[in-house]
Amino acid sequence: MKKRLALLGIFLLCQLGHIVASVWMLIAILSKSPRAWTIALAYDRVGNAATGGSDKELITERAARGTKEGNRGWCLLCRLLDKVDPNHCEKSAGK
Repeated sequence: MKKRLALLGIFLLCQLGHIVASVWMLIAILSKSPRAWTIALAYDRVGNAATGGSDKELITERAARGTKEGNRGWCLLCRLLDKVDPNHCEKSAGK
């Protein structure tokens, strides 16, 4: 029971952290600060961890690996990203 309450407390702190990070990212974007990219990369890692990947890896790194393995879902993500940034997954594969 104690562990569950502790995790609930951490969850609530994470929600507060998300609000602060979102506002800070918007301010960074509007002020042309490079901090916006730092925050975006952190969200990328959170998204990867939330979907079963490593918290130390970007989701595009995982997508590049999945594409090489022939996973259709990752191939689709890489194709979508290629429309915004050509060869995005290939470029992130070496990071």
